[in-house]
Amino acid sequence: MNDQSQGQALSANQNTNHSAAGGKLAALIADFAGANAGYYQRVFAYITEAPGYRLTINPLAGLLSPVWFGARGLWSWFLTFLIVETFAYIQLARGLIGDLGRDQRERAESIAITLETRRQQIEEATRNNSGSLDALKRATESLETALANALQQSEAAAADTLTFIVFGLVLLIAAKVFAACSANWALERHFTRWRADRNLNAGLSWPRAGVALAVFVLVAGLSALRFAQPDQVPVLLDFPTDKAWRIGVGDWIKDGFSWAKTAGADFFNTINLAVRSLLDGLETVFVGTPWPVIILVVGMLAWLSAGPRVAVFTLAALAYLGVLGFWEKAMTTISLLGAAAMVSITLGIPLGIYCARRPKVYAFVRPVLDFMQSMPSFVYLIPVIAFFGAGKPAAIVATLIFGSPPVIRFTVLGLQQVPHAAREAAMAFGATNSYLLFKVDLPLAARTIMAGVNQTILLSLAMVVVASLIGAKGLGEDVLEALQYASEGQGILAGLAILFCALILDRIVAGNRA
Repeated sequence: MNDQSQGQALSANQNTNHSAAGGKLAALIADFAGANAGYYQRVFAYITEAPGYRLTINPLAGLLSPVWFGARGLWSWFLTFLIVETFAYIQLARGLIGDLGRDQRERAESIAITLETRRQQIEEATRNNSGSLDALKRATESLETALANALQQSEAAAADTLTFIVFGLVLLIAAKVFAACSANWALERHFTRWRADRNLNAGLSWPRAGVALAVFVLVAGLSALRFAQPDQVPVLLDFPTDKAWRIGVGDWIKDGFSWAKTAGADFFNTINLAVRSLLDGLETVFVGTPWPVIILVVGMLAWLSAGPRVAVFTLAALAYLGVLGFWEKAMTTISLLGAAAMVSITLGIPLGIYCARRPKVYAFVRPVLDFMQSMPSFVYLIPVIAFFGAGKPAAIVATLIFGSPPVIRFTVLGLQQVPHAAREAAMAFGATNSYLLFKVDLPLAARTIMAGVNQTILLSLAMVVVASLIGAKGLGEDVLEALQYASEGQGILAGLAILFCALILDRIVAGNRA
């Protein structure tokens, strides 16, 4: 067989393979698309000629937009177009059937009622020759001006209907054009994922279309009605509830706290005593030690852990605390922080190790950590005061709860990231569980664990101002007083003092981590 015959045979085989592959792809597209499969076979072939986005127009997707995406199972796209088109319909409804001057007109009516009251007071003051007559007249003139402005704004708003209509139409058309231009591309990407995972949605589902249509009509209709004609359906203005339910549940929670406080009095007293003893010891070290000794020791620690530049910054920050009179309160703050951080780290790292070795336990602990990190810091003060009263121990417990989740999470993360090969090598040489933990796992996870320690310290310091609300002393007191008395200068100086404390601790811990 000559070279020409061999080339023709090879070309024929390639064409056959290409046709077979094309036929298989067409069958997959038909299986995926369901309705109107021929159209999508042509469109997907056009799109796959080159990677990336290729402009194609899907008129049905542009017309139905959210409903089409929902019917195809593209729920993230459905939600996007649902929000955009709902906003467009709200603008159209406000322009077509809405009362745009309603708010200003109600404000004018309220001003008119107040104005009538003032005029009656002027008549009474005139008859009695009262000394407040001039003040009442000035107030009446201000109200008359405000009434005229409100009426003018109401008329201007009522005449602005065309703007809302045009804006709503432009937004709606733009959304539908974008839907038409992006539908095939989005569906083709979904088809690529579907080929790898056949559990994903495929085809045109009428039940999904019905759900998407119902959600769209409900969301867009109720939203447009709420903003255009709020008085038509009063239930849309406020959630239907009974305030007695909240009062009842609040009383039940209060009774539960009272019972727990009484039943666990010995337990809470023990914690209070232990925390106070730890705090007293730290305050003796930081507050009682002469300031030159503190500066020398902290400066040397910064030098050894992070280098000379950090040491110079540390000495300058400590000098700032001393020169401006924040030294004692700064040391008190560091004592509070040290007590909370020591307990958090002492309990958090072993708990993180235990959770890393037992995923089922961590599956239970993780929602608790999420709750602890998501709860606003002020809310921690309520149960803490109920069980421990006001003062420094309560502040330490609140800081402990707020700051402990990072060290637990980072310990679990660090141990989970230890290379499996390193553990297998250690076990192959007969390493015991304790040797594996202390000589392999913890050294390899040390950087991540120290990052968690750093985050715990900084979060604990962030509670300084909040803790001052329940009697904790320190720099938070100065910030709180500055807020109460609107003393901007003193507040900024105290805030900088807290910032410098945070930076010193952050640089020292970060230096140890490096």
